[in-house]
Amino acid sequence: MCLGVPGKVIEIDGALALCDFWGVRKHVRLDVVDEPVAPGDYVLNHVGYAIRRIPAAEIAATLALYEELLAAADAQDAMASDVRGEIAATSGPTRRGQP
Repeated sequence: MCLGVPGKVIEIDGALALCDFWGVRKHVRLDVVDEPVAPGDYVLNHVGYAIRRIPAAEIAATLALYEELLAAADAQDAMASDVRGEIAATSGPTRRGQP
């Protein structure tokens, strides 16, 4: 199963967006996102690529779901482990042009 992590777009420079993931700020690519993205939008990130813009009407519910998942999960929970892994992968190098 592939899992994306929601992040808030802080700024955009071409096809690269600086996003905030629960206090971790990292660059993600916008090459494959499904529609235009602007600062303040939320995107669903998968391994350094924004794969879709989260509609404004869905942001609160999406963030609440992820917060609940992470808070309730133990170390054996596969889905929470995937979310934590995705956040950790997003926490890698921030060289320009790379996620």
